[in-house]
Amino acid sequence: MSDVRWAYAINQWDTNIDSFVRKREHERAFKTASISGFSAVELTAASFGAWEPLGTPQQITDLYGSLEGFREVLSACALDAVSSYVYDPSVGFEVEMGRGPDPLNPESVGEITRTARWFADALRRLGGSVLVVRAAPSAWQTGPLSDEQIGVLADLWDTVGEAIAADGIALGLHVDFLSALRLGDGIHRLLAATDPAKVGLAIDTAEYAISGIDPVAFYRQYADRVVHVQLKDARATVDEAEASTPHAEQFIRTEGGARKILRWFYEPSDERALVDFEGFVGALAEHGYRGWIVVESDQSPHPAESTMVAGWYVQKVLRPIVEGALIRG
Repeated sequence: MSDVRWAYAINQWDTNIDSFVRKREHERAFKTASISGFSAVELTAASFGAWEPLGTPQQITDLYGSLEGFREVLSACALDAVSSYVYDPSVGFEVEMGRGPDPLNPESVGEITRTARWFADALRRLGGSVLVVRAAPSAWQTGPLSDEQIGVLADLWDTVGEAIAADGIALGLHVDFLSALRLGDGIHRLLAATDPAKVGLAIDTAEYAISGIDPVAFYRQYADRVVHVQLKDARATVDEAEASTPHAEQFIRTEGGARKILRWFYEPSDERALVDFEGFVGALAEHGYRGWIVVESDQSPHPAESTMVAGWYVQKVLRPIVEGALIRG
């Protein structure tokens, strides 16, 4: 049996304030993921109360009675687990839509660690195994990170990684195309400064490709650090200057920037653009990757269609690459 498990990120279903708040909408998403060949879903940490009912363990409990009750719903939809949660420390949970602690402030370690433990405990109870964290603020906020700032981040994530390991949950650092870590050699410096036993890497193929980083080559370089994979495609790149545009999250990611690119991310398919999915999955198989591969299609205008297209591609093309490597091995 393969040690690779396939999940689907359901963030694409949550398109506006009231589109994904009812149980029936959740079940439609879960069943679509299941019939498309996925065994789990990935959730995103969000702070908007009842308008983000899957955004925190508390909101799940409020809607479904308990985390265990929610897992029963997943099971009824033929899903095994919540594979992972994606957590950005800049999101605050003390007040809805509040600002979170600054990961570059050494005094934030305690609060971020407590929040990470909150999500890690939920993942343990929901059958998951990885907490994916936004590893650093945006490039426009900081510019290239100094050695001191890299040291602060390394101390933070070493502490968080050690803490959530108590729940059997691995930590995966996520680097998006607006991250300060994409400037210069920031990613490499942070990986060198953190303890491999405590801090892993979550590779998001589209975020790397948009940043001009070849995800296949990067994975080969850091295969022993990778604890989580997110697969999605992209059709345009963003250079360091554009990534450093003030308020880039809104102007570039949401509004598309000066080029008016209204959709940055696409589901994996045989109509690939920037990402060589077969090469990437082949590299995973070659290096014996074990863990979740989460398929995404952020911003899809047709979530169910994107899920099924990706599911076909996984079942017919990508999964056989992994299974074939196991047979040959």
